[in-house]
Amino acid sequence: MLLQGYKTLLRRHPRNPIIRPGDFPGEYGEYVDAVFNCGQTMLGETTVLLLSVLLRNNPVPRIHVAESDDGVEFRIRPEPFIIQHPDEPFRSLDTWPIDTRVTRIGDEYYIVRPGSQNVAFLHSTRDFKTHKFIDIVALPGNRVPCLFPEKIDDWYWRLDRPAQGRANQGEIWISRSPDLLHWGHHRFLLDGFNDWCETKIGPTPPIRTERGWLVIIHGVSHNCSNYRYCIGAVLLDLDDPGRITGRMNGYLLCPDTIYEHLGRVPDVVFTCGAIADLTTRSLRVYYGAADTCIGLAEGDLDAVIDACLEKR
Repeated sequence: MLLQGYKTLLRRHPRNPIIRPGDFPGEYGEYVDAVFNCGQTMLGETTVLLLSVLLRNNPVPRIHVAESDDGVEFRIRPEPFIIQHPDEPFRSLDTWPIDTRVTRIGDEYYIVRPGSQNVAFLHSTRDFKTHKFIDIVALPGNRVPCLFPEKIDDWYWRLDRPAQGRANQGEIWISRSPDLLHWGHHRFLLDGFNDWCETKIGPTPPIRTERGWLVIIHGVSHNCSNYRYCIGAVLLDLDDPGRITGRMNGYLLCPDTIYEHLGRVPDVVFTCGAIADLTTRSLRVYYGAADTCIGLAEGDLDAVIDACLEKR
């Protein structure tokens, strides 16, 4: 049930929340406190989510794979896909494995996730059954860099999210690399620009469309009692991704249901990505609701791009 009934371009799926803590299978199912903030991609015709999972009897979260043939009914693998790194010096920087961003480049899926002190860990996989840890690819303060899915002018590109920016808040920057490991040419891109995202903003992996790179973002506002997380969108130039060509002034989705208001962290809708179908012109956004469960919001891809270009 919508509490306020805000009109937005993304529509919640009627089955929401589509994944709850009680849906978790296996011996740990009864101990799951939260299933939230998932990386998302397509593996062939299968929708794959990388769930952030928190157990009430374990202070360190883990990441589990969930798969679906229809994008709504998910099979959750009870065994973890990514856990805390077992070896030093990485282990001491890996006490909170959550919030994965997934980007496919060629046949490889690259997974970026935050570590302690907001360093960024990089992994890769081809099948989401096994993964390879590559390295730490960002200094503390760059919480979760988001990779572009292809080279531009022979460079890899990514969107960065420094935790402390020029205005002492989370901002979006852009950088490039010859090899995915060594990053430079850092440039400021965007900071909070409206009431719903004035405190901080953050990116997700860009989606290539014919009209530009579509980037779904989160924005945070602070009121007299707490923080509020919403979801918005930005459009970047295809050939020069450091140039913003469109930006929604409003939000795509904001907390407006019981399961988004009540949970471990109230008043939160937070996404780590989006899935676009360029044939059906549809957009799916799987998001964490109150850091407790997973929701699905859907919309028209071109309507979102139009809203960016028209600054709605």
